[in-house]
Amino acid sequence: MKTQICFDMDGTIADLYGVENWLAYLLAEDTTPYDVARPLVKLNVLARRLNRLQARGYDLVIVSWLCRDGAEQYNAEVTTAKLNWLNRHLPSVKWNAIHIVEYGTPKQTFCKTPADVLFDDEEPNRIAWNKGDAYAPEKIFEIFKENLTRYIEHRPLMNVVDRKIGY
Repeated sequence: MKTQICFDMDGTIADLYGVENWLAYLLAEDTTPYDVARPLVKLNVLARRLNRLQARGYDLVIVSWLCRDGAEQYNAEVTTAKLNWLNRHLPSVKWNAIHIVEYGTPKQTFCKTPADVLFDDEEPNRIAWNKGDAYAPEKIFEIFKENLTRYIEHRPLMNVVDRKIGY
């Protein structure tokens, strides 16, 4: 089974919470924050690194929640907005799987191997990611340093990550 590198979207790679009045929009079931959220990381650099990892056999996965208490139609619109965001901001990344799921769905259900990695801004999701390693968004580039790829062919990602950041 391939190792997965999983990303949350809102608050991890997309700055949903930086959109002015984001909560009011969501409560009014308006997708504007999902449409206009700015990237939280340098996506061109992230895309290059992810594409290198994928070429070496890693699966790239999105695991993102829908809006809490969203109606079925609104959830469909949010899903479309999130897919559009990914296509607009990370067009070169060919995700192996995109899971946009009901709010509160345990993200650890998508963890398949002990080497799987999750990047998520929500600490409870990182703690619950019990089989693999989970990190806050600010660790993305610390972990995906340029020289990381030369180790990947011979060691599981988890071991490289542990060595790189001193865990």
